[in-house]
Amino acid sequence: MAESTFGRRAVNDGKFVARLRDGARVTPETLTRVNDFMVKHGASGAGESPPELMPLIHAGAVRRTSAPAQKADPETNFRFFDNRQKYLLFVNTCSEKDVIARRVGLELGQIHPRPPAVRLFDAGMGDGTVLARVMREMHRRFPTVPFYIVGKEISLEDVRLSLRKMADRFFEHPATVLVVTNMYYSEAPWLQPRAVEHATAMVWHEAALTGTTSHDFSEQIAALEPFLAKNWQARHSPKSGNPIYEHPTALVLYREDYRFLLENVIPKRGEGKAEYDMVIASQPYRARAPLEFKAQKVVTPLVRALGKGGRLLGIHSYGHDPGLEIVQQVWPGENPFTQSRHDLMRATKTELGRDARRYNFNAYADARAIFRYDMHTLPSEISSSIGTSTLFAAWNAAIYVAQIDDLRLGEALRDSRYLDATREVLQKHGSLWFQDESYVVSRKRD
Repeated sequence: MAESTFGRRAVNDGKFVARLRDGARVTPETLTRVNDFMVKHGASGAGESPPELMPLIHAGAVRRTSAPAQKADPETNFRFFDNRQKYLLFVNTCSEKDVIARRVGLELGQIHPRPPAVRLFDAGMGDGTVLARVMREMHRRFPTVPFYIVGKEISLEDVRLSLRKMADRFFEHPATVLVVTNMYYSEAPWLQPRAVEHATAMVWHEAALTGTTSHDFSEQIAALEPFLAKNWQARHSPKSGNPIYEHPTALVLYREDYRFLLENVIPKRGEGKAEYDMVIASQPYRARAPLEFKAQKVVTPLVRALGKGGRLLGIHSYGHDPGLEIVQQVWPGENPFTQSRHDLMRATKTELGRDARRYNFNAYADARAIFRYDMHTLPSEISSSIGTSTLFAAWNAAIYVAQIDDLRLGEALRDSRYLDATREVLQKHGSLWFQDESYVVSRKRD
């Protein structure tokens, strides 16, 4: 059979074979699915330890199991932030990034930065859409003030996409220091690994951009791709399935002609200073993750990174929208959004202990905290006959937001019920929208 057909039928990825040929990594769970598919269709299978693939396997030993596929734990087989096609299609067909950037802009009006710079931390840059728009708003509010911006991102492709958007930012606001890192939430704000072995293996690279035009900066940023490909390697944790770095890396970018002005802004290796005026925590954790994990591993470290008067804006999916209706028609009773912002605030206060008195926790009323974003469609597209492309885009957005694991998704794609459900919900509401909820943690100035 054609390799694209094999990839789609075995692991729901038509480019699977081509990716392997190019050296892409593969999880033991994926190898198990491939073996099962081959055996089911009369082939001998690749075996548990194929020599051609062993260098590409990166999450512990392969375990064969007789349990049915639907019993697999979605927490370990779901690669939420690594699924490029779903993510990019969602970003380009929905308005979430625009709405989030505007809400961050409102919070920027509440901060009180201190010399030598406005300090901002983005706890998950994604493709850089939100950060680029926030930087435009920062320039409008603080046109002559230096910026110190740190972005955390584990995905190599996301880092590439983000950096491509930064050339214009360096041109418009030349007094900018941008740091991109792949470290954990407990490390990235301080640019300092916690474990000794990680600290000694850390890669620290400064790129002083020369020239005065966006084209100059764009060319030099593009020239960093070999460095990124070498040092932004990641693997999956055998315990959680989350991507983790091979070794910690920090890439520091600034304009060479502004180095004198930015001397006290450019970070030094081992300096360990956070003190951020603004922290953006947009979808930094999976909705299905345990509440204690969200509070302990993500929110609490980010709260501790705030400077006096600093504000953390947290955003995550809320549900109660047509997107969830689509999912529940295919999987009745499915609801990954069981933990509210109130639950998270309580857990974070508990985790902070006595230090919680240094902060204000603002969950706000629903009218302020919950906001809506839409999938981009023309009014004429939602009618008695909805185009296939619109249905596929709506279905993709619904399963992306609900974080449906690949095993269940593969089963749903065997017939057209998922398209029927999508069509029914779109015609019922006349459009497709989703809801996020937000919260703010601010550090007291006194």
